[in-house]
Amino acid sequence: MRKILIRPLITEKMTDITERENKYGFIVDINANKIEIAKAVKEKFQVDVIAVNTIRRKGKTRTQFTRKGRFTGKTPRVKKAIVTLKEGQTIDLLGEA
Repeated sequence: MRKILIRPLITEKMTDITERENKYGFIVDINANKIEIAKAVKEKFQVDVIAVNTIRRKGKTRTQFTRKGRFTGKTPRVKKAIVTLKEGQTIDLLGEA
């Protein structure tokens, strides 16, 4: 079985959405669908998932100029999931930090 939830998405914008709308963000496997994401969040955090919205970001081409010449590479493509939880339920993403 593949790992669906890769890491939580902790940004200033996501923290604001979490506080206002009870939504949490995760970086997920690029091939995972909404049903698998909801099931993975439910199993890992023991919460009820109401909705899952996904966003796919394409990898971008980057160029770096050095003394030895020009190097071209690509950033990885990423899939993000915004998970809405049932009213009153929360996820402690930072643990005891």
